[in-house]
Amino acid sequence: MSLPPTDGSATCSSCFSCQNGCFHGHDDGSCADPRCIQCMRSDPPSCSSAPLLGFDSIPLKDSEKLSRVIIASAKGFSIGAGLKGGLSLFSILARLRRTRKVEVFSNSEAIALALKETLRYGLFLGTFAGTFASVDEIIASLGGHRRTAKWRALLAGLIAGPSMLLTGPNTQHTSLALYTLMRAAVLASRCGVKSKRFGTYCKPLTWKHGDIFLMCLSSSQILSAYILKEDSLPPSYKSFLKKHGGKDTVILQGVKEIASGLPFTDLDSIEKYYNSTGVSIKLDPEMKIPCSIIHGNQSCGGHIISFFIQAYKRALPVYLPVYLIPALIVHREGLWKSPCSILAKGLVGIARSSLFLSTYCSSAWMWTCVLFRIFRRCNIPMVAMGTFPTGLALAIEKKSRRIEISLYCLARAIDSFFTCTKDVGYLPQSKNLKRADVVMFSISTAIIMHCYSQEREMFRSKYLIVLDWVFGVPPLPDETPRRKESRKANPWAP
Repeated sequence: MSLPPTDGSATCSSCFSCQNGCFHGHDDGSCADPRCIQCMRSDPPSCSSAPLLGFDSIPLKDSEKLSRVIIASAKGFSIGAGLKGGLSLFSILARLRRTRKVEVFSNSEAIALALKETLRYGLFLGTFAGTFASVDEIIASLGGHRRTAKWRALLAGLIAGPSMLLTGPNTQHTSLALYTLMRAAVLASRCGVKSKRFGTYCKPLTWKHGDIFLMCLSSSQILSAYILKEDSLPPSYKSFLKKHGGKDTVILQGVKEIASGLPFTDLDSIEKYYNSTGVSIKLDPEMKIPCSIIHGNQSCGGHIISFFIQAYKRALPVYLPVYLIPALIVHREGLWKSPCSILAKGLVGIARSSLFLSTYCSSAWMWTCVLFRIFRRCNIPMVAMGTFPTGLALAIEKKSRRIEISLYCLARAIDSFFTCTKDVGYLPQSKNLKRADVVMFSISTAIIMHCYSQEREMFRSKYLIVLDWVFGVPPLPDETPRRKESRKANPWAP
């Protein structure tokens, strides 16, 4: 294909360098491209009728812009509703299998609540995706796609963040905001590691087993709070721990009282609980360690084995939606070509993650029993020490998932820690910032979306697949997603 004429017959309406600088990015006049030389030599009056935006030389259809927004919203809604709905479905199925006659909510009320939460989370992610795409299109149209490329995604992510309010105006999501902030911090640290200016300071962040260390720290706070101060944990996470911790509330209350140095208030309820399971036991009110409260007449070793088997059965339903639903999104095309291999990997992942969770929960009781028997005492520092090595179970998980799990738990540990410090009066609650979670989430999504646009190599491929599917692959700095087809017909078009 020959170059456009360079005799001055090309008008400024089709010359890219007049509108957005040199075609090759050499804005200092050093470019040798004849098209750019001709444009730079043209008289200013000849450019007076040229449009201000860099891509107005090719008409853009408003329907294409609207289509991108609608598609992004629909895909975001499908992800939010699919993930929340999948988790709610397994929760409802587990609820229907229970034999208890007395429940806080009826099954119909639980189903209605699950549908409402599914719709809310679908609207949340759908609105986030649609808002991001809308702001991205508006800024690109007003300021030029190439000129705004370095900061447009940052601002769009910041503006889209408050969509979190759609999950419920009075529902705090501090843990979700903290987790998103942790993810943003990881991306920022990866950028810092490769930076010449900040690389030296970010070297400690490349520690090979840092994820396991974070998990140990998080476990010490989370599991201690599970025993000593459940109210410091988010309701959904508290419910999760109650199920997989495998201990009745009266047992946890007994352990809490002996660890806090308080007199027992209801040993009879613990004895009645064990009697209802077929275990006859008489507890000593003068006991120094709570092993008989935790596992009745069983030995510590026998309790760990039986608990592990039951914990594995409880863990399997948790990871079915975690692996299968994303597989339908990330590997949707591969499922048609090689369904057996993809499903086999998913089943292996489910078995491996279930092994991690069951080992994690079992080791929590194992380590605490070991410390109680070694030191012949039970107090709050001993509980914190005993739950710290529980995080070592994370080594069972695949390396790529470890940082995800550790950051997820770290966000909840930080939330619980600050709640505890506020309750004891060390950290007064702020009255000026009611929705700090929304602020944190908005800042985090701004950083994440900026990295998605400008630092794509910082993301793992599986995340890029999902982000690209929802938001569209970020184009080159000098082209928009809508003009890729136009470039095929005219390679010289801006």
